Amino acid sequence: MKNYKCIAMLLAGGQGNRLYALTNSVAKPAVAFGGKYRIIDFTLSNCANSAIETVGILTQYQPMLLHEYIGNGEPWDLDRNFGGARVLPPYSAKTGGEWYKGTANAIFQNLNFVRNFNPEHVLILSGDHIYKMDYSKMLEYHVEKNADCTIGVIGVPAIDASRFGIMSYDKTGRVTDFEEKPKQPKSNNASMGIYIFKTSELEKALVADEADVKSSKDFGKDVIPKMLADKKKMFAYGFSGYWKDVGTVASLWEANMDLLGESPVFDLAAGGKVYSRNPALPPQYVGPGGSVKNSVITEGCEIYGEVSDSVIGSGVCIGKNAVVKNSVIMENVQIHEGAQINYGIVDGNASIGKNARVGGSRENVTLVARSSVVGDGRTI
Repeated sequence: MKNYKCIAMLLAGGQGNRLYALTNSVAKPAVAFGGKYRIIDFTLSNCANSAIETVGILTQYQPMLLHEYIGNGEPWDLDRNFGGARVLPPYSAKTGGEWYKGTANAIFQNLNFVRNFNPEHVLILSGDHIYKMDYSKMLEYHVEKNADCTIGVIGVPAIDASRFGIMSYDKTGRVTDFEEKPKQPKSNNASMGIYIFKTSELEKALVADEADVKSSKDFGKDVIPKMLADKKKMFAYGFSGYWKDVGTVASLWEANMDLLGESPVFDLAAGGKVYSRNPALPPQYVGPGGSVKNSVITEGCEIYGEVSDSVIGSGVCIGKNAVVKNSVIMENVQIHEGAQINYGIVDGNASIGKNARVGGSRENVTLVARSSVVGDGRTI
């Protein structure tokens, strides 16, 4: 790939209110996924696989676990003396300091970080989507079009369009209309929250947005529409691969289920590798009386019961005669003898007692919070 001198700024400070108990103590990008990953692994791995060597990671809500997890960036080949993975929490400066007020304000507060690397282009990313993408191809398209801003776009079902920034564009790909979360969408072309800016245009747009007292300091609500109104060269870059916004309990469960089957909807083995930080654990063990069907079983698990159509995280122990179906079990959960879980998500370090019942439905998945204890014989 040609060196177009591009750095990435990864927005990873989201609280994720719609994930309820899953984000009580961790930021949304740090939520576990797929047995051995965290949501942020996908964006960081995309950067590594796209030859993006400098990634500023903007954190805010419940950042401790995320900071510890990212560390020096080594699992994603982002441990470098110059560049690499840099965690950027809000900070106090001589002119004052405050929490990030929105996605645009977060980047504005870190313009000095951007200037330090003097890039020609800046890639803006979100840390809370599940997908694999080669950003280098989008960057080549952006340069070829001589765009001031290029927006990643994906087609979504019309019923979901009002949840996204929706755009229209002409046959050349130039964006002609953009509206954030419209009540009556004009198309189903949804923004993926992935932007590439010319650095000079980004800086001008953010400085102007910061000076606008009426702005909510958000890219989709304010910066993108203002640049479009100012006749900036803005292009849509179409993406046709798997992409999922896991902002709700239901969508997180669905994305995990998309990993299952002989021909999974989302094939982790296809495309670039997904890197993660994981402890060294012994192989999975299926004991006498244990069975596993159409499931992801991570290292360090011990299975003495029945598991089907489920994703099981590392260090999980499933006792004799226990049954786990259609569920997501995160790391170090203890599921005791005779317990039954169907259509559930059980967060890390929880304990499900003997003969307990945890059950929901495909439309209403039951959630058990991190470190919770469901007592023997209890039903949730």
